[in-house]
Amino acid sequence: MCGIAGLAGADGARHEHTVAAMGTSQAHRGPDGTVHAATADGRAVLAMNTLLIVDPHALPGPYLDRESGVLLAFNGEIYNYRAQAAAWGIPLAQRETDAHLLLRAWAKLGPSCLDGLDGMFALAAYDPRVGKLFLARDRLGEKPLYWRLDGGRLAFASEVTTLTGYGPAPLVLRPEVIAIETPAGVDTPFQGIQLLAPATLMTFDVATGSLDQHVYWTLADRQPFTGTYAEALAKFSVVLTEQVPLRAPAGDFALLLSGGLDSSVLAYLLRPPVCVTVRYPGQDRLDESQIAARIASDIGAELVVVEPDHIDFTKALPHMMSALDYPMGNASTFSEYMAYRRIAELGLRVVAGGLGPDEFLMGYVRHSLVLFGAEAVLAAGMDAYRPLAAKLLHPAGEKLDPAEAVTRLVLRGPDPGNRIRALLAGTMEKAGGDLARGLTLADLATAWRPLVMTSDKLASAYALERRSPYLARDLVELSYRLPAEHKIAHPAEGKRILRDAAKAVGLPREVWGSRDKLGFASPVPSWLNGPLAAWADAQIRAALAEAPVAMRLLLEGGLKPGGRFDRTRTQALMAAAWLGDQTARAAA
Repeated sequence: MCGIAGLAGADGARHEHTVAAMGTSQAHRGPDGTVHAATADGRAVLAMNTLLIVDPHALPGPYLDRESGVLLAFNGEIYNYRAQAAAWGIPLAQRETDAHLLLRAWAKLGPSCLDGLDGMFALAAYDPRVGKLFLARDRLGEKPLYWRLDGGRLAFASEVTTLTGYGPAPLVLRPEVIAIETPAGVDTPFQGIQLLAPATLMTFDVATGSLDQHVYWTLADRQPFTGTYAEALAKFSVVLTEQVPLRAPAGDFALLLSGGLDSSVLAYLLRPPVCVTVRYPGQDRLDESQIAARIASDIGAELVVVEPDHIDFTKALPHMMSALDYPMGNASTFSEYMAYRRIAELGLRVVAGGLGPDEFLMGYVRHSLVLFGAEAVLAAGMDAYRPLAAKLLHPAGEKLDPAEAVTRLVLRGPDPGNRIRALLAGTMEKAGGDLARGLTLADLATAWRPLVMTSDKLASAYALERRSPYLARDLVELSYRLPAEHKIAHPAEGKRILRDAAKAVGLPREVWGSRDKLGFASPVPSWLNGPLAAWADAQIRAALAEAPVAMRLLLEGGLKPGGRFDRTRTQALMAAAWLGDQTARAAA
């Protein structure tokens, strides 16, 4: 996991020391060197924190193409770089990497090369031939990239707090943070700082100061798959078994293995030497370690079991929040953090995880509730989700509009101005009447951002590169195109086609036949109402005493006990720890 930062403007080179400091502030993202370089025309300075994965002996970036003058800072991995080098007629030496391919492709093809890249990335390329800085992110936003415009100069960085150090950025409580626990779209809690949207190319003209943003890829316009289920399964299985192994690094790495379907399939296809699972003593319902042990044994991997308790949570919270940049809703945040810490202690540099199938193949209970109705889900034995299903039960028995049903299930607090309702109605409309596709687009517009952000930021805090093999372009596009019945045919059994593919791969029945999704969920919400109740109250009250007015509503909500599915108290505590950080206080 690398990091990038920089600045472009008519007097860019005058701010070289500022960019150097920006790079240093996120040096943990690249322990193999933090370097900055100015362009030949003096209009841009780029910095890069390098984590060497492909070639441990490579020189750290930024990378300069001497013939064209193009300067590149790059974070991520391009998995098809050798194939694209051949397709584009770009020579690569044996030990040259994806960054060298991207540099030469940009010099030769410009931004049009983005369409051929399959991977995760955030990049900055300055081209002196046109006097423009280009910023771009991968299709699903695996790698973060923030930016701000100030005084005719554009600054950017992999971490939002890097940009708060560049200039004042007052805290703003976005209404979506109360509604869905995370900023939506491109907003951040810092005024004037935005997140570049996934699959977006930004062009900054240094001479005129003008900005242009272009979306270079969308899911919504993919044509539906029209074959039979047998044909779909055959196609899906081929793409799955071809694309997932391409995401395995050449050296040792770890796999986050919960024992569930998604991570278990990855275990069989990637064959990691180390699997890491998280288990909470006394929390039997969250414990899938026995299945994880069987999977690890089947593939000959070492299984590392991490067993954190509530005291570990109190000690980890400050660093965890510093790494995240700002609070965001994700039920597995603490589990992921503890797993990454252990993986780093093992001396590994790459970790893989199972993001993707739940969103693209209808793996969440909320999907079943919308597709089948609350009564059908409860009748299928999912009684544990009755509090969630209750959001859809109408006293007169009337069926809710799908967009309204999705909104009720997604909301975790008030929705001022119906912003989330409008957002979700728009995403459902883009699906053209296909409810399952609409649910995927709704997830990508709301819950997806904190999932990929958490994975990147927490892994980066320990100088790890996080890979999500299910996000291969071909696999994502095929999954989205499938009709709903290929994804889910029973209220308690989402991800139908992945389950059937898992059978063919040879996974045990307790994996592909399991109905309950646990993942890396943690008991943090119950701890905050139990052994950590007094401690949590004290943390939140202390933050309230000095909190800016904009943040008080979020904090005050955490002083009330919450139920099993209520993360309001957790979110407030995370905000309190975040405000306690010096960087956030300075911004406030």
